[in-house]
Amino acid sequence: MIREVENYYLNKEEPIKGCLLALRSIILEQDPNVTETKKYGMPCFCYKKKMFCYLWTDKKTTEPYLLFVEGKHLDHPKLEEGNRARMKIFRVNPNQDLPLKTIDLLLKSALDLYRNGTIKVK
Repeated sequence: MIREVENYYLNKEEPIKGCLLALRSIILEQDPNVTETKKYGMPCFCYKKKMFCYLWTDKKTTEPYLLFVEGKHLDHPKLEEGNRARMKIFRVNPNQDLPLKTIDLLLKSALDLYRNGTIKVK
């Protein structure tokens, strides 16, 4: 039986589907305490049950992006704050190779906020 969160990926067209599935795999491989659920209709990734990032697609361009819940604590030139006070996003072009070093750096930095106690987990 397919989990509800998996339908999110399966309902996307290529190359967006492949890009999102690759990002999902990268996120889940970061730490054994990372789990996936669905919140607000999108895949949500938690560290020890505390939300740390989401996968979503831009409504206008349909391009995927990673949304970091505690993005205000992250400083990277490729992160966009927009009109958000707390969160930042990292856009991904599904027609190009994934910038793996940047993605790994951002995910590690985001998870370190939880691992080092900057963001409290239960």
